[in-house]
Amino acid sequence: MAVAEEMREKLTLVLSPTRLEIRDDSESHRGHAGFQEGGESHFHITIASDQLTKLNRVARHRAIHSALGADLLGRIHALELKVEV
Repeated sequence: MAVAEEMREKLTLVLSPTRLEIRDDSESHRGHAGFQEGGESHFHITIASDQLTKLNRVARHRAIHSALGADLLGRIHALELKVEV
């Protein structure tokens, strides 16, 4: 399963987002640290979820990281988050 698909499944299951966009930005990092052929190394996530609205910024990021899990996070180099509240 592609990393983006796995992210979508996990975030949907745990956070029930009302908006979820996952973009693979790997190609724009070609030649930089962490780039790997085939992509799936650098991601941007835009998410809105009622479960995140009452949390502060750090707690939101922790909740997203927890939903994704250490195994999945260990397979990517960079993750940019935009949380809409």
